[in-house]
Amino acid sequence: MSVLTENPAEVCTPRADASGEPAFTVSLNGSGGPLTGWVVVDTLVDSLAMGGTRMTADVTEEEVRGLARGMTHKLTLVGLPIGGAKAGIVSDGGDREETLRTFGRTVAPLLHGGLHLGCDLGVTPADRAVFFGEAGYDPRRKNRAVDMPYDWRAYYEPLVDCTGHGVGVATVTALEELHRRGGSRRVVIQGFGTVGRSVAQFLEDRGHTIVGVADVQGTISAERLPVAELLALTDGFGRIDRSRLPDHVTASSAPDAWLDVEADVLILAANHNALNSANVHRLRAGLIVEGGNITVSPEARLKLAVSGATLVPDVVANVGGAAAAGLALARIVPFELPSEQRKHWVFDWVGTRVRRNTKDLLEIATATGQDPLPSLLTDRRKDRR
Repeated sequence: MSVLTENPAEVCTPRADASGEPAFTVSLNGSGGPLTGWVVVDTLVDSLAMGGTRMTADVTEEEVRGLARGMTHKLTLVGLPIGGAKAGIVSDGGDREETLRTFGRTVAPLLHGGLHLGCDLGVTPADRAVFFGEAGYDPRRKNRAVDMPYDWRAYYEPLVDCTGHGVGVATVTALEELHRRGGSRRVVIQGFGTVGRSVAQFLEDRGHTIVGVADVQGTISAERLPVAELLALTDGFGRIDRSRLPDHVTASSAPDAWLDVEADVLILAANHNALNSANVHRLRAGLIVEGGNITVSPEARLKLAVSGATLVPDVVANVGGAAAAGLALARIVPFELPSEQRKHWVFDWVGTRVRRNTKDLLEIATATGQDPLPSLLTDRRKDRR
């Protein structure tokens, strides 16, 4: 069974309206300083939209459009009444803080007008605070927003592992559906940032074995990687200190060496198009879960379909962070709960919806033999009415 479309472009760029265009796209040139970037609002729901901000050297307008469409799908699938959006900043290697400040000044009218922008690749919660501050933007003061008894960082930062939690739930749910007898599975995680680390701990806690991890320096592998030790050896940018690895761990700097590790499950938690037409033939895992955004290229999706591998796409698995923000913006989260109880409430809310969407996705694929995502989106739109 393969959870793939015969036309992958329909997954990456589904139609928001009859023209297939987003609600609007803004090119960013800077205010009080140079800037290259874009804000794409794919859809608006009651004049609201939200999405992350990506800052990389090679981000493109096309990529931001695809990411914004993915946000529309994610929010539809979990039933939140907010439209999808995304921002992209081209990082030129200059003064990082000044770039973020310029971005904040430039997008201030959008932030104050119903658009909420958060974190994504290359943008941390501290970075977000910089451009929020420069824009004079506080989500608590947005029109129709709830008056939180604490600031945005106090609400959101305890939920930093929410995306990884959702990816873990999607993985475990898919394994239950595909291998009903259960048992430990071998897992490779490509990307060891916040999401990758959270998924590693989640899956190990549930009896699965992490056999490979990739960061920007390459791939490490073993019959069983010691997750707790790896977490202690990893910096805030997801880089593992090779000099302190246990003796039984093998390290490789070969390109995409994570594909050569024998595994049942591959979690893609980093690069855009990490699995692509040039490397997909090396894939060994039968289950691929997108823990990052658009980590499988359209060409690779076609080849996966032929191989019979099962893909749980990012719009199903990678929803935790978006949902956590959306729950606040849509007045759903119970702000009165103490911090730890509030965290568990959000994690449970996300986990319940990810599990349901993963199960339904696989069931539709089994029943129809076709790409299940359009049918699932249609069902969830009906639920939201």
